[in-house]
Amino acid sequence: MRISRYAAPLAALAIPLALYGGALVSQFGFGLHPCEMCYWQRWPHQAAIVLAALALLLSRNPAAMRALTLLAAIAIAISGVIGVFHAGVEYGFWEGLTTCSTGVSGPVSLSDIMAAPITRCDVPQWTLFGVSLAGFNAIFSLAGAAFVLTLLRRRPTSAAR
Repeated sequence: MRISRYAAPLAALAIPLALYGGALVSQFGFGLHPCEMCYWQRWPHQAAIVLAALALLLSRNPAAMRALTLLAAIAIAISGVIGVFHAGVEYGFWEGLTTCSTGVSGPVSLSDIMAAPITRCDVPQWTLFGVSLAGFNAIFSLAGAAFVLTLLRRRPTSAAR
């Protein structure tokens, strides 16, 4: 099977873009306010997007492209691992955060805390077939990282470069 050398970095860009985009749609389109651990899952996706974009920009250097794509796959997997942890907290398998948090960045005042929506990390806001958004992020991120790594292992044929 012929595979383009761009397949892995394109997948490494598309997967976190779709997952991060889905998180933003659920937040701003459907009013599902993220908890602290939800934000934790977003950071590796943001890093993966930047790394995969850099890989594509540096496509003239195959070694750099592969290294950056590998780092993007690792970042996607990290988001999946955080998703596993968050889903475990939601299912009561282990304890999560025990402190208050808010989505406000920078100095936080009492009025910021009082105005922030209360979103607990141990209560899923939405589920489908008993799987929360954190669970879906875990599934799709870990599967996506495995897919990117599989594409990276395949060597492009000379005709598919």
